[in-house]
Amino acid sequence: MIFDFRLKVFHTVANKLSFTKAASELFISQPAVTKHIHELEQHLGTALFRRNGNTISLTPAGEVVLRYSEKIFETYAALNTELAQLNDVTGGNLRIGASTTIAQNILPRILALFKKAYPSVSYTFTQGNTDSISLQVIAEKLDIAIVEGNSHFPQLAYEPFAKDEIVLVAKSNSTLSKKAEIKPQELTQIPLVLREQGSGTLEVVFKSLAEANINAKDLRVETRFQSSGSIKQYLLNSETAAFLSIQSVLKELKYNELSVIEIEGLDIFRTFQFIHLHGNTSKLTDLFKRFCATHNLK
Repeated sequence: MIFDFRLKVFHTVANKLSFTKAASELFISQPAVTKHIHELEQHLGTALFRRNGNTISLTPAGEVVLRYSEKIFETYAALNTELAQLNDVTGGNLRIGASTTIAQNILPRILALFKKAYPSVSYTFTQGNTDSISLQVIAEKLDIAIVEGNSHFPQLAYEPFAKDEIVLVAKSNSTLSKKAEIKPQELTQIPLVLREQGSGTLEVVFKSLAEANINAKDLRVETRFQSSGSIKQYLLNSETAAFLSIQSVLKELKYNELSVIEIEGLDIFRTFQFIHLHGNTSKLTDLFKRFCATHNLK
């Protein structure tokens, strides 16, 4: 990155309105986030955030810096694209895969921009749960993929792409959503809608619950679906709750259709990862990885 890393830290905190969540997404400690923000405020000679107990908000100066930082990132993305186009990648075929959450909520926009930037590159796109996509990469049916979850196949190389938070959500006017926060043990009393076996989301949720001493066998599972879209439709017509990627419920939260139920002491984060066979890379797959990383800044 040729721009000041402190600006990226600020941009992340400003969008998350949380030092903790920004630290997790950036793979740095919370004190490091605080230090970068403090240094940026000192350099600019003004406060960028208001601190109110455990919450923060942007100051007028912070709003200005956020607006210009987004313009800077857009310019950087354009610069990165033009430089990459000089890297002898003028065409080719790319077989891309992604696990369900990423395929539905993150990659469509990036793929459209990628095709616009590199019209001579053709690609096929496959989606499935984490296990099925990983097995297709191993079988050399896909060149590169982005998956969620903690699965690890020794044949595959893993590289971090982005951080994601998984939240417990329910219909906004439901009895469940009236509870702004619950204790972890209360989860066993709530009817849940879960993803199918083999889902990266489900794997991460079960691992986090196990760390909170909650056995998955004790959960009240009402039904299961293979996509976030199906789960959301079920939630909107029932008195159930579900664990979903924050990326997949942004619209429903904005329009107050779904509400987040906080779980005391339990935050569930995961890393979306690029995967490919060890030693199986090319200029085209490297270009795609750089393009994804750059255009996921916003």
